[in-house]
Amino acid sequence: MSTLLLRSTWAWISVPAPAVNRYDTAKTSGAHVALVDLEDSVAPAKKQHARTIAERFFDNQATSPCLLGVRMNAPVLLDGIKDLAAMSGWGAKPAVVLVPKVESARDIELVAGVLDTADYRPFLFALIETPRAIEKLPSIVRAPRISGLVFGTADYAAALGCGMGWEPMLHARSVVANSAASAGLAAIDSPYFQMDDPDGLRVEAERAKALGFHGKGAIHTGQLPVITELFTPSQEEIAHARAVVAAQDSGNNITSVGGQMVGRPFFTMARSVLEAAGTREEPAR
Repeated sequence: MSTLLLRSTWAWISVPAPAVNRYDTAKTSGAHVALVDLEDSVAPAKKQHARTIAERFFDNQATSPCLLGVRMNAPVLLDGIKDLAAMSGWGAKPAVVLVPKVESARDIELVAGVLDTADYRPFLFALIETPRAIEKLPSIVRAPRISGLVFGTADYAAALGCGMGWEPMLHARSVVANSAASAGLAAIDSPYFQMDDPDGLRVEAERAKALGFHGKGAIHTGQLPVITELFTPSQEEIAHARAVVAAQDSGNNITSVGGQMVGRPFFTMARSVLEAAGTREEPAR
């Protein structure tokens, strides 16, 4: 899968590994990436059972309408090491591995070193959720096997002792989006944790998109339509992008479209919009 298509995995959702009865719902929910979670949603006493049963999540993966993945435990912890050992023996492998508490490029290299084989190389996403991770992002995004970044507000706010509102998280979000862009990686924003506030979700998703994020996590299937709508280029955006590209194709380096002056940066952005809109015509696998 191309980097461009990874950037079009706009809506992410996860399901606790022990909740086998919810596997099919997650996979057919309309998400672009569905993860089985071995970490935060699993009690310590149930970790071993979770990593044993999670392999079922990848049954019939070839016909799944979305990318399937796993959220493992941090690779520097014993449970993370056990997760890697278990995954290396699974017959059905996750397409995406979300690596929590990443604070160095070495964390990604460790996961790749265990999981990569001659015919299997999962997409590795670093979950950025600590102050140290924010400081180390310039080196983290240079890890050879990294595919993208996911921002986690809950753990980051807990580490800082601050709120999870837009303003307290703005600096960290901006650093994540900028660092991902600097390395050509996908950037996925943290979920919005208020389940009964679609207007708040919409506002936060719009702001995340404006910062440069390519998608957003969901905590409930009901949030997925809003996220998908917000990150999908609108007909108006597509029409404007086509007009800008047409202006460039006519030989103009600097011109105006719809009363706006446009030049090389606008041409680049317009082509990105059209490419993103076109990727959803392909299957997400």
